[in-house]
Amino acid sequence: MVHERDTIVLTPPQIDLARSPLRSGLDLPTYVLGAFNPGFTRLPNGNLLMMVRIAEALQEPLSENEVRAIRWSPEDGFVTDGYDLATVDASDPRKIRLLAHSSKVMALTSLSWLLPVELSENGSELVSIHYEKAILPAASYQEYGVEDARISKVDGRYYMTTCSVSAERHSTTLYISDDGLNYELQGIILDHQNKDMLIFEGKVDGKFFALTRPLGDLYFAYPPSSEFEAGPSINLASSPDALHWKPCDSPLIRPRRGSSSVMRIGGGSPPILTPRGWLMLYHGVQPGTIVGTYRTFHAYLDPEDPSRILEMKDEVPVLESRPELTEPIRDLSYLSNVVFTTGIVDAGDHFIVASGEDDLACRITHIPKSTFGL
Repeated sequence: MVHERDTIVLTPPQIDLARSPLRSGLDLPTYVLGAFNPGFTRLPNGNLLMMVRIAEALQEPLSENEVRAIRWSPEDGFVTDGYDLATVDASDPRKIRLLAHSSKVMALTSLSWLLPVELSENGSELVSIHYEKAILPAASYQEYGVEDARISKVDGRYYMTTCSVSAERHSTTLYISDDGLNYELQGIILDHQNKDMLIFEGKVDGKFFALTRPLGDLYFAYPPSSEFEAGPSINLASSPDALHWKPCDSPLIRPRRGSSSVMRIGGGSPPILTPRGWLMLYHGVQPGTIVGTYRTFHAYLDPEDPSRILEMKDEVPVLESRPELTEPIRDLSYLSNVVFTTGIVDAGDHFIVASGEDDLACRITHIPKSTFGL
């Protein structure tokens, strides 16, 4: 589906690595593997903010018979760890699997930090890159980086969830801001693997609600007659304060057998309230490549009871990857067929949607509200 305005607004060559926080301790040359998956919101001045994930990797990860990974230490800052090539699987360009462990153990080929990038009110122009406000690891539970911000504005405050990655745990962390640009870390709010926590942009009966997606290596089978397929699903949780969360007892959106999202689904943009209910954009993944083909779909949830699905479109994508958008930087590409939507802002007769394209760049798309039946 091609939209009237659909463009790449930020790419790796636009990032000034001389201003990277990794320069404070790492003396090895690095490059930007990806500038992608931006948290997205509108600032008080009317401009748009992307909180961009910068995945920074070593230019030369191989050293003799070792592959090296970047890690942050509270004591030593940014350091590198070496792993014997004979003991790892590096078939996925994003991570290194350590084969000597009985459990599934990974190290990352890059370390991610967050960079606030300000755009004009319609997203067509880059206004400022706020290097001085970058968010980098600040606690031991972030030793492998801070990833995939999602920003929600609730009652005048900005709530930003992120994935914090470490050997301690793979957790969800919360940052809060009063101006949308300066954020303070509140700590861990989900103490387990959960890749896509999205806080609703508004409360229901005085409570915060959020989409979650717990992960694991074990799933139990649905009955043969079920329409659903076992695997990661989108669930719902509520909270009195955005810090303490209670999962809802019933599941929300699950992969359907025979659909194009049978491999995996996960939340994309924080749900926003519309006349038809809570509009949520989510990604569905179809098998076929190392990571699969990612597309963006939409659903509506009941405005008074978000556990009720009013409408779900899991066959007609809102967004698909467009290779022509990243053609000018094709030599930097390492994945394909991936669009990972991370934010939505109301702009009158249309929505402005932010996505990561091929884990490489930031994409801004204007989508008419008529696409969603509004």
